[in-house]
Amino acid sequence: MNLSLFRDTFDRIRREAGKVLLGQDEIIETTLLAILAGGHVLIEGVPGLGKTLLVRTLAHVFGASFRRIQFTPDLMPSDVTGGNVFDQKEDRFVFHEGPVFTQLLLADEINRAPAKTQSALLEAMQDLAVTTDGVTRPLPEPFLVIATQNPVESQGTYPLPEAQLDRFLVKLHVRYPGPAVEKQILRHHVDGFSAAKLDRVGIERIASADEIIAMRAALGGVRVDDGIIEYITDIVARTRAHRAVYLGSSPRGSIGLLGSARARAASEGRDFVSPDDVKALAPAVLRHRLILHPDAEIEGTSADDCVEDILREAKVPRTAA
Repeated sequence: MNLSLFRDTFDRIRREAGKVLLGQDEIIETTLLAILAGGHVLIEGVPGLGKTLLVRTLAHVFGASFRRIQFTPDLMPSDVTGGNVFDQKEDRFVFHEGPVFTQLLLADEINRAPAKTQSALLEAMQDLAVTTDGVTRPLPEPFLVIATQNPVESQGTYPLPEAQLDRFLVKLHVRYPGPAVEKQILRHHVDGFSAAKLDRVGIERIASADEIIAMRAALGGVRVDDGIIEYITDIVARTRAHRAVYLGSSPRGSIGLLGSARARAASEGRDFVSPDDVKALAPAVLRHRLILHPDAEIEGTSADDCVEDILREAKVPRTAA
């Protein structure tokens, strides 16, 4: 796939999703960039802001197979991966696939599941495979996890361990809509919109799973100058030295920032990465990888504040188009 077709397909996907998710253009765009860069997405926001609707809409537009897991404190690993069940007719154990065997998986309220269940999903996210009783089974391609979590409620929740957070390419915050957007949402519902009946909304399927794989492959044609590599290296290194940060980003953060920056360049039809691509995606890629000192958190400093400081201090390279 050439970059002109990449940009056209990206724009069409974004427009179709925007017909359902009003006022969430930035969330839609960054989620698409993460998916095309081959990463998983963590979306944080209070209930009712359209997190689940976003995933269902993207599955509809992509034409990808879609499954949803509602995470609860009593969810077992086998409820995610599946397991062997004895078949009396065949007189043997038969493996029954769990909901993780899909192309687009919605892990709803992921922080409600205990650590053992979260670790079952962790292998799938990292290795794109599931191992049960010593047998490894590959997952469909492309395999994508979009997880949601509620930042306010703490009862019955289990904080995600740093190792699992690091597997998400980006973390996004969904905010309340402004009054103008909320009026549009209400008008949408007056006109008959129903989130439970997306097939009646009139949104089209823009791409297929094979086209998503082709778009990912096309990113290999996006040039990355040495200056951009040095810029990304400097930004990530500064996360480890920032005065408010106890633990900075891992090299996985560097790789994620590089991949998502290439996706952004391609989405604009460019065959080269610019510093603006890196700057635009740095908060989403790095915010969940930083662990702050307790005193910094008490003072109200956030991970986004630290990333903003770093981007302001890091020397921006000059790149040739």
